[in-house]
Amino acid sequence: GLPNTTVVVPCPWYLPWHRKVQHGVVYQECDVNGQWVTTYNTSECDSHEQAPHLVRIQYYVHIRIMYTVGYSLSLVALVLALGILIFFRKLHCMRNNIHMNLFASFILRALSVLIKDALFETSHISSMCVWSRSFLGSCRIAMVMMQYSIMANSYWLLVEGIYLHNLLVITVFTERNYFKIYQCIGWGTPLIFLVPWVAIKYLYENQDCWEQNINMKYWWIIRAPILAAVMINFLIFIHIIKILVSKLRAHQMRYTDYKFRLAKSTLTLIPLLGIHNVVFIFATDESTSGSIGLRLTRLFSDLFFSSFQGLLVAILYCFVNKEVQSEILKKWKRWKLGRNIEEEYRHTYSNTPNTKTTSLLNHALECLTSQTSPKPPPQSVAPRRGTCSSLATKMAWSTVRRKGSVPHCCTRGPSVTISW
Repeated sequence: GLPNTTVVVPCPWYLPWHRKVQHGVVYQECDVNGQWVTTYNTSECDSHEQAPHLVRIQYYVHIRIMYTVGYSLSLVALVLALGILIFFRKLHCMRNNIHMNLFASFILRALSVLIKDALFETSHISSMCVWSRSFLGSCRIAMVMMQYSIMANSYWLLVEGIYLHNLLVITVFTERNYFKIYQCIGWGTPLIFLVPWVAIKYLYENQDCWEQNINMKYWWIIRAPILAAVMINFLIFIHIIKILVSKLRAHQMRYTDYKFRLAKSTLTLIPLLGIHNVVFIFATDESTSGSIGLRLTRLFSDLFFSSFQGLLVAILYCFVNKEVQSEILKKWKRWKLGRNIEEEYRHTYSNTPNTKTTSLLNHALECLTSQTSPKPPPQSVAPRRGTCSSLATKMAWSTVRRKGSVPHCCTRGPSVTISW
């Protein structure tokens, strides 16, 4: 350019958005001495879509942090809840067996999502243009496991709804005959749809990690069964609410108590049956492609409730459950009583050999924590040394004299058991 002029250059042809800015120009001024005065002005050649794109990327990053925290918290809570239900044998019943399978499906879902994200993060950090076969195979296995866990989780939520509906509707309900059917529905039904989807992806869309759905018709093989399970569970939920309303009205309670119990039952059932999925059930990827705001709102809602649902279910159906709390409290009291008896026995019988002491302590503890009181021996026969009537009672009452209170297991009469 000449001195003391403004140089005007058309927008470069190599810009990806050149068609939208083909009439734009770049400005730069030249002073009297032939030096550039300012930097060139490229405002007419800039893409106006860059800012929204960066905002969407930042929004996706925040969503990923949110659901990673949710799945991590849910994973810890679900593992602990599943361990509690497995450890206490008295909690093993049809209802809790279904809860344990539901917890397992939530655990599998959380693990598969976290592993999949870790694999994608590894690929981005290493900047791999062409993925190796081993990494590609691992990534595809993680995607398949994630799809299976999502479907299994949806169908175990459906099993929860079917079981609760059968309890309220069917008069004579034999639970044992249905558990195998429930297992087939929860773990077997997803395989019926997953195997064809894997075959079609391998034959027609065998690209990268199978994370993209090029042909949305193939994606309906996975989506349709999940939507069907959600809709069936929603209908079951409506029917259960009607039954609860009729039962609450039959008790002729006050209107405030009636509303409180109904609201409490409804809010408790929503996470158990996954009713929140109905909100955006018709907002598919195709219908929200033209509205970025609706798509991001749907994505946030889906991932938020899905990631924290496992944590909420573990709290409601394990940690705050009265039966679970009762078993944990009984276990704690039994352990505490055993420690007290052991200390008293060591203090009283300090000269007894260790092996004999251990066996006698275990025998005494078993006698004290049994559900029924030991039958007293006949008066004509003297009680043998080491029996429940002599050794256990002696050690228990020695503990009483030292502590100043009567232990619950030493009182006469049958102990209180849990009614299932």
